[in-house]
Amino acid sequence: MFSRIAGRYDLMNGLMTFGMHNSWRRAAARETIPSPGGPGLDLATGTGDLALELGRVHPYRTIVGADFAHGMLTIAEEKRRPEDSGGRIRLVEADALSLPFEARTFAFVTSAFLLRNLADLRQGLAEMRRVSRPGGRVVALEITQADLPGWAPLIRAYFHHVVPRVGALVGGDREAYTYLPQSVDRFLTPPGLCALMEGVGLRGVKCRRLGFGTVTIHTGSA
Repeated sequence: MFSRIAGRYDLMNGLMTFGMHNSWRRAAARETIPSPGGPGLDLATGTGDLALELGRVHPYRTIVGADFAHGMLTIAEEKRRPEDSGGRIRLVEADALSLPFEARTFAFVTSAFLLRNLADLRQGLAEMRRVSRPGGRVVALEITQADLPGWAPLIRAYFHHVVPRVGALVGGDREAYTYLPQSVDRFLTPPGLCALMEGVGLRGVKCRRLGFGTVTIHTGSA
């Protein structure tokens, strides 16, 4: 599905979030600043926006962007070339549930809008912790159900009725953008996700809501 919508993914992100997704990624990238030395990993890097932002925040680190949707990585590579002349950002195909990296490889591990899509959320979080160095940061930016009084019903109506129609007209794939709100409905609350992160051994777990409560940045340390 993600390879199918790769060509319109960035456009749809901009339309759905009114351009706010860029600031959310910048905020997530800044959460990795207090990390030990070493390379960083961006899981489900998609079209590469968070990996590129991490490259700006950490101009002297190697950043690995991993995704198992080949179509997404094709777009990410096109975006990487003009910005990454030094070749510090590397793109690889990988499964988030079985990462092809040694334990304690990365100073930080990030993801943006990955966790809702995992077949085994606990395993995915455990893999993020496994490949993190001691003291390394794990940062997950995720869509969450809005709970802001007065706004929550409006946001829910927008997500369930407007987004699928825009997805059909602009993205050419109503199914994919119907799946999106359904996946949010099924997903854990921010406190529930924090508890699961602690359950796989991450320490100092916190969460911060953005975008009228529609997205949350979850952080922890290995």
